[in-house]
Amino acid sequence: MRDVADRRRALTVNAQRGEIGAGAGGDPVVFIVDDDRSMREALERLLATVGLKSHTFGSAHEFMSTKRPDVPSCLVLDVRLPGLSGLDLQRQLVNMDPPTPIVIITAYADIPMTVQAVKAGAVEFLTKPFRDQELLDAVQAAIDRDRTLRLEHAELTELRQTYESLTQREREVMTLVVTGLLNKQIAARLGTSEATVKAHRAQLMQKMRVESLAQLVRFAGRLGLLPPPH
Repeated sequence: MRDVADRRRALTVNAQRGEIGAGAGGDPVVFIVDDDRSMREALERLLATVGLKSHTFGSAHEFMSTKRPDVPSCLVLDVRLPGLSGLDLQRQLVNMDPPTPIVIITAYADIPMTVQAVKAGAVEFLTKPFRDQELLDAVQAAIDRDRTLRLEHAELTELRQTYESLTQREREVMTLVVTGLLNKQIAARLGTSEATVKAHRAQLMQKMRVESLAQLVRFAGRLGLLPPPH
């Protein structure tokens, strides 16, 4: 577990320095999509009181057609919008990698709408008028979630790059090692010597920066290399 923790700490530091391409670092931004200009301005002022930068949009189309900064963020989204509705926009954003955490706000809430939004991954569903602190708490939770998702995404990207640095034979050995086969069984499967398998195993463990089979199995699971359970 020490190696995993070290990897995560290094990624966190790099994110804070803005050195991770996945956008895990940088000052967070809150996107506000609401067709009510007075509401957009009120939310912008509220977020500014706690030092949060925000970008406002009057429609889902305006939001989708604007290039957004690749930093930790969340979306404060009204349900009733001209053209594409807030819930329709939410469904589109679910497919982003990582998806943008969303705080839904509406003056016309009902139970089916709330259930639909929460099932689609909304962090919070607030009915207007809501308390300022409710909105601030929901936004902070959403930004924290996005920062975590971005770090996990960056970590997985680094892990994939490390795996791609293995030779073809090292990948074959790794795939067999994580299924629980012994070196002699792997040698028989690959038609090589046990000593050669040991050498490949030591090399791939070093490249993957792991110290135990358990760590290697966990990484293989994240990479989708483990066979499905019976």
